[in-house]
Amino acid sequence: VKMDAPHLPEPCAEKRVRIIGSELVESYTVYIIEVNVGDHSWTVKHRYSDFHELHEKLTVEKKIDKHLLPPKKIIGKNSKSLVEKRQKELEVYLQTLLNRFPVSTPKVLSNFLLFHLYEINGIAAALAEELFHKGEQLLAAGEVFLLRPLQLYAVTQQLKLAKPTCANGDAKADLGHILDFTCRLKYLKIPGMKAAVGTSNIEEQSLPFDLSIFKSLLQIEISDCDAGQIKGLPSLKPTLATLSIHLSASSMKEILVPEASEFAQWEPEGVDTDCPVTAIIPTWKMLTTLDMSRNFIRCIDESVKLIPEVEFLDLSYNELSLVENLQHLYNLVHLDLSFNKLTVLEAVHTKLGNIKTLNLSGNQLETLSGLSKLYSLVNLDLSSNRLAQLDEIKNIGTLPCLEKLSLADNPMCIIPDYRTKVLAQFCDRASEVCLNGTTTTEKELDTVEVLKAIQKAKEAKDRMANNDKKSHCVFGGPHPCCCEEEWKPWTANLSNLFVPPSLLSFTTTNQEFINQLTAHINQANREESTPIPCKTTSLEDTDQGSPQSGDGYFEMTIDDTNEIMGCSSSSTIQEKMPDDVKKESAIDNVKMVLWSLCISVGEGLSQRPSCLVATDSSLVVFHTRSEEPASTLEELMENLETDLVVPYTNIETFQFDIPEVCFSLKVKSRNTRWFFFSNAQSLKEMHSCIVPNVDQTNEQVLNSSNTQVFIRQFLNSWDFEESEGSVKGGHLIHFLDLGSSTSDKNVANNSQFPKNSATLDVLSQIGLFESGQNQTSNPMILFLTSRHLCILMVDFVTVASRDPSEASTMRSCSKVIRIPLSFTLLDPKQCCSCRAVSNSRRFYDEHVVELMAGHECLTVVFALPQDKFTFLREFTQLRSNLREIKTIALQRTKKGHLKVHSCPTPATATERIPTSSIPQEVPRPHLTLSLLYPAKSLIQKLMEDNQCPSHLSLSSSLLLISSLKGDQLVHFFHDNIAEMENEELKHILWTSVLFYRSPDVETSACVLLSTKAIYFILDDTASSLTNQSSEQKMYFTFGHKDTDFLFSFCFTLKLKDLQSVNVGLFDQYFRVVGPSADQIISCLTRDGYGTHRFLQQLMMVLSLLEKVPSPEPSELDFYSQFGNKSTGKMENYELVHSSKVKFVYPSEEEIGDLTFIVAERKTPQPPSHSFNILLYVLVFQVHVVPGQTAQNQTVLQPKTLILTSTDVFLLDEDHISYPLPEFAKEPPQRDKYRLTDAQRIRDLDRVLMGYQTYPQALTLVFDDVPGPDLLCHLTMDHFAESGRDRTQGVGGDMGEVHWCIFVPGADSRERLISLLARQWETLCSRELPVELTG
Repeated sequence: VKMDAPHLPEPCAEKRVRIIGSELVESYTVYIIEVNVGDHSWTVKHRYSDFHELHEKLTVEKKIDKHLLPPKKIIGKNSKSLVEKRQKELEVYLQTLLNRFPVSTPKVLSNFLLFHLYEINGIAAALAEELFHKGEQLLAAGEVFLLRPLQLYAVTQQLKLAKPTCANGDAKADLGHILDFTCRLKYLKIPGMKAAVGTSNIEEQSLPFDLSIFKSLLQIEISDCDAGQIKGLPSLKPTLATLSIHLSASSMKEILVPEASEFAQWEPEGVDTDCPVTAIIPTWKMLTTLDMSRNFIRCIDESVKLIPEVEFLDLSYNELSLVENLQHLYNLVHLDLSFNKLTVLEAVHTKLGNIKTLNLSGNQLETLSGLSKLYSLVNLDLSSNRLAQLDEIKNIGTLPCLEKLSLADNPMCIIPDYRTKVLAQFCDRASEVCLNGTTTTEKELDTVEVLKAIQKAKEAKDRMANNDKKSHCVFGGPHPCCCEEEWKPWTANLSNLFVPPSLLSFTTTNQEFINQLTAHINQANREESTPIPCKTTSLEDTDQGSPQSGDGYFEMTIDDTNEIMGCSSSSTIQEKMPDDVKKESAIDNVKMVLWSLCISVGEGLSQRPSCLVATDSSLVVFHTRSEEPASTLEELMENLETDLVVPYTNIETFQFDIPEVCFSLKVKSRNTRWFFFSNAQSLKEMHSCIVPNVDQTNEQVLNSSNTQVFIRQFLNSWDFEESEGSVKGGHLIHFLDLGSSTSDKNVANNSQFPKNSATLDVLSQIGLFESGQNQTSNPMILFLTSRHLCILMVDFVTVASRDPSEASTMRSCSKVIRIPLSFTLLDPKQCCSCRAVSNSRRFYDEHVVELMAGHECLTVVFALPQDKFTFLREFTQLRSNLREIKTIALQRTKKGHLKVHSCPTPATATERIPTSSIPQEVPRPHLTLSLLYPAKSLIQKLMEDNQCPSHLSLSSSLLLISSLKGDQLVHFFHDNIAEMENEELKHILWTSVLFYRSPDVETSACVLLSTKAIYFILDDTASSLTNQSSEQKMYFTFGHKDTDFLFSFCFTLKLKDLQSVNVGLFDQYFRVVGPSADQIISCLTRDGYGTHRFLQQLMMVLSLLEKVPSPEPSELDFYSQFGNKSTGKMENYELVHSSKVKFVYPSEEEIGDLTFIVAERKTPQPPSHSFNILLYVLVFQVHVVPGQTAQNQTVLQPKTLILTSTDVFLLDEDHISYPLPEFAKEPPQRDKYRLTDAQRIRDLDRVLMGYQTYPQALTLVFDDVPGPDLLCHLTMDHFAESGRDRTQGVGGDMGEVHWCIFVPGADSRERLISLLARQWETLCSRELPVELTG
């Protein structure tokens, strides 16, 4: 259907038709028709049969003369003369038809001449008809709709003409179908083209089109258009969220502010300015995504002021050379500036304050100094730039949130091992950074640790060289550094307890060391024809270079890692011993070197770091003479002494005694037995290297194949179950008795801790310190199970005296002591803040861990270098997984306030106070900057939540929390409480809690709701709630008064373990239920509003756990919208949340049961009218205790108050046992409700309000009139217990009964008073007397 009205800006465009030629196709002739409509022309090709078909249709539809069309020819139809003649006749025919229908071209003719492709009336009519048929389906599907600029131009021109929307009467082609569709369309794509359209001369880039017909667009993409032809774009501001423009713009201004071409001075609305302004331009309020990639933009101009809400900005593939004006985009999170012409970035943080993703690939950057303060940055792409220096990475190495980094195709990528060298710049965060899309491997992390250790050692050595005199002053001055003084004796007493990290570089990969070692062993063999045990040799060699000066690339293994700050290097362990083990033959080559801690048992027990060397024919054991660890090869060779050189044929046994922890060596005809401790990997490699050469006739069959099976022999079956099969560790340790050394006070702070008898009993079982003079214990092995710290004590002397082939030797000579993890925590004391450079300080940092078991301080020395950090990682993880009450330590400053960093630097931001004495290698929950600097609205909300009700009794630790303000709350949470990655504190609730295991103990708690867990910070009374035995509970009594720390109790319920939430009547309390009886807790908020707020936040947080975010905004929570099918469904008073957590609400049955309980206590009255509960509220009954001081004269007894139309009842209620959990096998011992007291409302005489008995309590004064007793089933003893005594009270007489009731919730208090007054007025026909007391 065609509309024949004018289609160009001119009122009427003339239509002309010419046949300009013909061509022969196969066996027929095709005529080439040129159509002109105004300035537009195009060609159409048709054969004669097409004309004939057209004519047939027109004669039927429009009654055209049958003879108008030239007749058919059978013979000679392709002859040149016939074709030329027919060409002219057909041209006349077509022109006659066009003249015949000047207003409305018939549809068949319109399609024949391709008007629906090139002529605006035809285009509009075709589009209208298409939308008439498919428009509704397209809108319902919500897909992107494609419109060409030519189609939009046609519609735009049609709307300019004064003509009907449907000129030819065909309703399907009505323009209204297009307008109806465009008003509702949400997603639009407009692809232009550079060339002419089809066979026409129409250039789409010259056709203006108007977008103001679109009223609901959320997303629009325009490509290959000219910015000048796009009209009406600002009309999309009310709805448009995503705008994409490609290959169309030379500036941002012409797209975002087309009005700027008319107004020289303009400002966005809402901006105060003193300058003269000719226009105020509205901003793009809804626009959050702007993609202007692949344009010709040279600068980021001031037009960005108009897009303040933009979060995603893509300006890739443009011609930008500067980053400017982006400070106006304070919501910008993701920015793509790839493939521009950026050469330098300066102070980018001043323009990109909240940026998380930044793509700078394909530019010409040579330095990264401008990125050093983008603290919120998570993803950074720097590929295909000109970065050549590794030092540039230092600028981004301190960014606390950076997780993904791409450096591909930069000059630095050709540097050997550049990945590990880049990762080393990130220090402790190396494991969290994903470089070039590849997750960091364990091997790379080990190399990074070695690099860091070497760097630290080098820095320390430099400092020692520079500050030699100064450090002497520190030792001898009047105020010596506590660390220096405390650990000064270590060189003499402790140097044999650990393997020095500096030896780790001397391994089989250190070729010069191996060469000298081989030469030395061969020389020793030539001098001594028979290897003699204890032969001592001194080696002198040239300086090989200290590990500090090396580049740190060694072969790495797990065991050796214990030596260097968590870095492992098996080669070092091996080097120390290989010197002595050289073979006696002419050339005896070193095969393997293992540095280890050796315990030798002969006439006595001695221990020292040793080097075990396997050569082609013999085994050699070395140790170093010097107490100071050797830092150069020369020093090492001078101090190396041979303990043992033994050919493989003389080895009697060589076997694992403790799987993966220790193997032993026994030589024929000698009583001495050697035990070697190193990491599992190195031990296995050395064992497999030596065993094939040893002829062991009585090879011991190992008790067990691995550590787990081995340690289980020592545990009872129930312990074995609780360990859930996970046994970790196997670390060789010694305990230090710092109490015996006055110089050690500062590390252990024992002076502040009176010895706890219970703890000492446990430790004395271990037999830690057998002699008074020795400050170190016998060597022990430390294991971790899921709930205990296990210390394996081995009597090495007895083991050595037994036959090695006995399978049960180790079992009978050992015992295990277990300390529960729940009250073992890392000593929270801060270590000395000075940067000590002495060996003693490094020893402390790398090998010593201080634990608090209860309040007893244990100082543990780890013998192997990586063990300390492995232990800390495992300990932290296992403790966070505990499902029981555990201790926590809160640090406070000298003034008694919690120590919190108000403006944390990135370095300290992730510190957690309980582990603050641990070097940076300790894993801590990862925090993004948005968590460390939360929104002001969240902080304001948390401050409002952190209001503790006056009736709760608080311990000193809870008082400390309640005093926190603002940012302190967030930092307190991350420093002391948080256990999981990236969790954010969302809500605080102060309440009383009940545990299912201890239903009679109501304790105060601060409940912290985060995005991952619910934390209950408990009052000191929680020490009675733990599952431990009475002996172990003594750990929980913190008898000392530590001025720096408060110890408290915490119970964690992770949200992934949460199964259901039971909401109490009238929202007075709620109960959270986990998978076991230990994880059922009732929170007695006694405040409907507080319950509502908490459940609202809980549902919102649970929604975040889902992979797909909830479609509603957060304020539309489940608590207020049960029926919302997209998020949860309500069945039988259960709301099943989309996270599978059930929220169970009170049913009508529950109200019915309660009504029945109180109704049966009433004496039946003749007119038995309906009996309804008006109010249910949890209250306290206040009892005055005579003889106490003014401050402590009242006792609060929890009660449930029920108000009916005629009576008031007080009940005891069990809030924790009902409804029964699924695992309960029998009903609880107590009924849910037990009635304790009741009075009739008509007997109420007056109500006293005020502060006299208890602040804000209500005293209900009843006349004690004889009458039907509402508690006829109860004994008089019960009345006395419940406090229903006849007392003169406050101005009361003998004939009165006083109920002193404290209602914690203000709204509940008002509701009680108003309902009571209303019922009293109904019954007594006058107002209730209310008196205010002092």
